[in-house]
Parts: sequence; C-alpha cells; structure tokens
Amino acid sequence: MTKKVYLCVAAMVLSMGLTACQSQGTKGTEQTAGSGKQETQAEKAEEFKLSGNVDFLVSSKAGGGSDIFTRTITDIASANKLVDVPFIVNNLQDGNGQISRRQVSTAKNVDSTLLCFSAGDLAAMLSNGGLTMEDFTPVAILAADKHLAFVNTKNEYKSFEEIVEAAKSGTKIAVGGTASDEKAVFELLAEELGLKDQFSYIVYGSSSETITALLGGHINIGIAKPAASKEYVEAGDIAPVVAFSTERFAAPFEEAPTMEELGYNNVEYPVWRGVIGPKNMTAKGLEYWSGVLKKVSETEEWKTNYLDKNLLVSQFEDPETTKQTMLDTEATTLESMK
Repeated sequence: MTKKVYLCVAAMVLSMGLTACQSQGTKGTEQTAGSGKQETQAEKAEEFKLSGNVDFLVSSKAGGGSDIFTRTITDIASANKLVDVPFIVNNLQDGNGQISRRQVSTAKNVDSTLLCFSAGDLAAMLSNGGLTMEDFTPVAILAADKHLAFVNTKNEYKSFEEIVEAAKSGTKIAVGGTASDEKAVFELLAEELGLKDQFSYIVYGSSSETITALLGGHINIGIAKPAASKEYVEAGDIAPVVAFSTERFAAPFEEAPTMEELGYNNVEYPVWRGVIGPKNMTAKGLEYWSGVLKKVSETEEWKTNYLDKNLLVSQFEDPETTKQTMLDTEATTLESMK
C-alpha cells in the first residue's frame, strides 16, 4: 500500500471519529438562538415557575376601567388555573399613578410584578416626567377602548350642541375625567372646538369618581369609557351626548352622534389596554406572561364578560408587537407635548 493510500485511510478514520464525537457531544443539548450557550433538553423542558404571590398594580382607584380590566384578567387566570399562585391587586393612584409605575419599574420580583397599562396611562406618565417606555418591559396588549361625553339627565344641558352654545355665550363649562386618557380626549376636543378658555378640566381618580361627580352636579360633562358608564346609562341617570369615535357605539350608547355628525372633525383617542412589567423582567418571565395573557384573551369568559360586556375590541399583541405599539404611542404623545 502506498504512502498516499495510508494518508487517505487515516483521513477517513479521523473524519468518522470527529463526526461521532460531535454527534455524542451535541446529543441532549441544543444551541439557544442568539445566546451562544448550550442548553440541555432537560433544561429546555423545565417549566417556568413563579415564586410567591403576583403583585398586579393598577394606577387608578377601584371601579374604573383599568381596575375592571385587571380584575377580569386575574379572575380568569385563576379560575382556569393558568397561574398557580395568588394575585394581589393593588390600586395605587397616588401621584396621578406615577408612584405605582415607579414601583413596578424597579420591582425586585421582576417576574412576579405586573402593571395594567393603557395609552392614557402612557400619556400621564410622560406628562409627569421621569419615566419612559425604556423603564419597563412591554408584555401584551389585549383590547382597545374609546370614549364618550356624558351629561346628567337631570341637569340643564341635554345635548352637546347646547353645551357648545353655552360655551360660546361665555358660560364656563366644567369637564371631569381622569388624569390619563380622558384628559387627552379633552385636550383634543377643546382644540377642535377652539373654546379652550371656556372649558375647565377637573381630574378624578377613576371613571367611577367622574360619574359620581356628574351625578352630584359638580361638573357639566363627564368623559368616560363604556365599561364604567354603562349601568348608569341603562338606569337613565346619565346620557351620552357625543361619541369620540369614527362611528357610533352600539346600545345603550347608540344615541350619541360622532363629532363629524355634528359638523366637526372627529375626535378620538383609542386606548389600547395592556400589561407591562419591570425593566429587568427575564426573557423566560416575559414568555410565560405573554402565554398566560394570550390564553386569557382566548377564553369565552374574556369575550363575554369583558369585551362584549364593555363594548371593547379584541386586540391581542405579543411582546414584540406590543413594544412597537407602545413606542409608537410614546413618540406621538411626546410630539404633541412640544
């Protein structure tokens, strides 16, 4: 056998040996995308586990739209055993909700702390200063919401046109709503009407407080969303006079015209409703909560007891899409504040 043949045989044997070693070395392991680490099949199969209770914060008082959203999620997740530890819902509205946002942003239990977060909350956060979306981990968006303006059925104004005429005649009109999205709607409305000096805005801790003030005669108009106002409309205590949307709402709000119907440009501030976590939430924690919230959004209870009941639109978004939606809203809001 020539020297050349010996070399060929040796090369073949060496190649086969390396292939076998590589096969054995990678068996039971898997390269984690983008991490550069080897992850065993056992590690990959290991389920994410929560330790202790889940703190779910709400930056407004109990009874408002954000509170209803949060408690519906926790009720469904618990009832369907999607989460095997208790939820602790904490309503912390101090500082226009900024305290709760700071608390979540820097929470030590990074995978067991969540915050109900909407487009309106984002506007309030930026207005107060000190926090941006960089301080949080966007988890999911589950629904979208819009607003209406309401009057007390026992007070003097029965329509939006009457209110506008009174303002034009010099009457000061008191408007109430929360410090977040309702205030954003008010500012858009005042700008469209060109009567900002004739309107004053009073901040309340939740939509339910706004409606209480309207019923008590403390304000002329209350801005709120369907979730918090439906029962009062059905009882005949308050009436919707204008819909801040591109089309009318369904019953029991169908009598309220859009701004366009009244001869103005439409005014709307669609409020996505979602969930965010601490800035340092882990990748596994993010994946876990996105999965839980997706399952919540797919239940019949969510559709019937939340979306349909509160006249909302289903809008589930995964973490990546949620992050982009929130960043886009942040950019738009910051631009409007210049």
